[in-house]
Amino acid sequence: MPEREPDGSADEGSVVYIGAKPTMTYVFQVVAQLNAGMGPVVVKARGNAIGKAVDVAEVVRHRFLEGQVDVGPVRIDTERLVNREGREANVSSIAISLTRTGPPPSRPASAPAAPSPARR
Repeated sequence: MPEREPDGSADEGSVVYIGAKPTMTYVFQVVAQLNAGMGPVVVKARGNAIGKAVDVAEVVRHRFLEGQVDVGPVRIDTERLVNREGREANVSSIAISLTRTGPPPSRPASAPAAPSPARR
């Protein structure tokens, strides 16, 4: 589920953290956030999940919201983490900002209420 950045740096949008779930799970989260009118959606990943984060951004751009999404800025970084053996290790990270440029989908008019059952 998308989460807010703890330091408040993503006040205008949301963050989707990429992990072990299938790529399309994250694609649907990003598309839902963009369709809901959220500000920029930031796709974040570390280590081996970086490739999946790029795949998510590209699937959103080219298959679901073609011509309606701007990418950028893309931030790359190296974080120092303590690994399982207790040693410090460098881990690469990426944050890809996606912003919807096209109009959000129009919401359908509320459906008429179902007719009440006839009384006898």
